[in-house]
Amino acid sequence: MARFPVTALRSVDLVVADLDAAVDFHTRIWGLTLADRSAASAWLRATGDDPHVVALHAGTASAIRSMTLRIDPAADRDALLARALAAGARLIRPFAPADDHGGGTMAIIADGCDRTMRLVQHDDVVAPLAPAADRPERLAHININSDDVARDTAFFVDALGFALTDRSRMMAFVRTNDDHHSVVIADAPVNTLNHVAFQLPTWEGVMRAAGRMVDHRFPIGWGPGRHGPGDNVFTYFVDPAGFVIEYTAEVLQVDDSYRVGTPDDWTWPPGRTDHWGIAPPKTAECKAAQLAIPFVR
Repeated sequence: MARFPVTALRSVDLVVADLDAAVDFHTRIWGLTLADRSAASAWLRATGDDPHVVALHAGTASAIRSMTLRIDPAADRDALLARALAAGARLIRPFAPADDHGGGTMAIIADGCDRTMRLVQHDDVVAPLAPAADRPERLAHININSDDVARDTAFFVDALGFALTDRSRMMAFVRTNDDHHSVVIADAPVNTLNHVAFQLPTWEGVMRAAGRMVDHRFPIGWGPGRHGPGDNVFTYFVDPAGFVIEYTAEVLQVDDSYRVGTPDDWTWPPGRTDHWGIAPPKTAECKAAQLAIPFVR
């Protein structure tokens, strides 16, 4: 099997109460582009070659429906699925042609907390859009809350072939390519979505995109700053539907020679929350929103 049978976090599926408003926000303000639309769903792309990075579905309340992980085209998808099931995943649907935007062959599983994960192989590769400093290129990572970080870290490593990169006091960082992390697992009293991060070309792009959000009267929830694990620049916001979303850039590139960090490696002086020491504490609204979004199917 390939070193990483899963090569990337491709997309997330989110449920929103007002689909039209969510599409307007993500395209006009956040910086994505509408790729396809139906009466009840919309698929939004970044400037890279993914067919979409966010799918929005009409519902009664904000929630996350699934995360989609891309399988290496050369990997044995059946062996990966068997590995996931042996590690405790529950099968929702075996591999079959994907029935939504992006194509490919897809299986759907759930972890022990009933978080849905879609495994897709041979999905569409689309022509990139013109690059723009202040528009997302792709998803960077997803951060999920966990009432047992060790359990959920083991699931990504044992079931899906990720590698542990760092462990801070509150979070575990796992990777599935050269990015320091594609999934972050945060210690919390609930098993919900924490936030979704979008990759910008440079830190200057993060600042410009954040400025556009501020121009539209969205206050910064946390940042700007530079994280410890991963070393990436960040700025967090709460979107109109209550999701915490992050602009980020310059995530650390690592290989198997990287020494896995421990909580002792990631301590800050009192009052500091990032490498630069300029990020103020998170707002109360951001903290609350980071715990509030449930996983649904």
